[in-house]
Amino acid sequence: MLGPILLVTLAAVLGANLQAPILLRKLLLPILGVMLGSGFSPALFGQATSWLFTIAILPVYIACAFGLAFMVYRRVGRYDVVTAYFSSAPGGLNDMMMIGAEAGGIERRIALAHASRILVIVGFVSFFFAVVLDVRATGDARIYVTFADVALSDLALLAACAVIGAWIGPSLRLPAPQILGPMLLSAIVHLVDLTSAPPPTIAVNTAQLVMGTVVGCRFLGVPAREIARDIALAALASGLMLVVAFSTAVIVVRVTGAGFGQSFLTFAPGGLPEMSLLSLAMGADVAYVVTVHILRITLVIAVAPLVFKALRARV
Repeated sequence: MLGPILLVTLAAVLGANLQAPILLRKLLLPILGVMLGSGFSPALFGQATSWLFTIAILPVYIACAFGLAFMVYRRVGRYDVVTAYFSSAPGGLNDMMMIGAEAGGIERRIALAHASRILVIVGFVSFFFAVVLDVRATGDARIYVTFADVALSDLALLAACAVIGAWIGPSLRLPAPQILGPMLLSAIVHLVDLTSAPPPTIAVNTAQLVMGTVVGCRFLGVPAREIARDIALAALASGLMLVVAFSTAVIVVRVTGAGFGQSFLTFAPGGLPEMSLLSLAMGADVAYVVTVHILRITLVIAVAPLVFKALRARV
């Protein structure tokens, strides 16, 4: 995923005539959701209580990360209040872009701020795991699962989760509905032990390639100077967010005894598809990481507009 992000972003900076694989992304999102759902198993019921502290501290983490990023975009970037606020949210790219634009913010700046955040977070987290924690995601240590290794009945069940989930997700008004709809159905069939089929490795790798390409394509058509400025601001804002994520992970480790790498990955404020793929690649507890990221994004989407209205009313 990181390779396409860097190379496509570089191509965008150099003015290459590219087109984002949006249709392919739409097709892969339900598959990604099914893969994430496969990380849930009946053994999860015995572990869920250990997640309570992480979930309890999550709102505090969001408030701190949000506030620090807002100071960067407002005081360093000199963005107007609306644009700075919705650029600072630690999640919800599409929703923050739309809500921010309706509130009077500059839609393009908000979109670039979030795209830059994802670029910086994915790059840093990958580097941190490889260099500091010495984690390798080359695939050598993991079993390579082909489609032939999964029974046809299991493949049919997982395909049904993808199709039906992608259809009902938007109706349920879920955040990232093309991922969460299939993920919920896949999680259910795995939790009740209808199947224990793992995700085929080639599907994981393909999803990484496409997601990385799409992130890089978000900078197409933007002047190089503007890209550089947005990435620099995002690097500062995301750096402060990561400090908060690091500190929160340390607290979680001391209270719960969880592994630091997994806890840090859980709080790193990247996009749901990208962080989900990283959790798969890094061998983390996918159910734990993805659940907390979903809660983070849901809280941001639900609460950020309400907080903004309250602040605007006082001003």
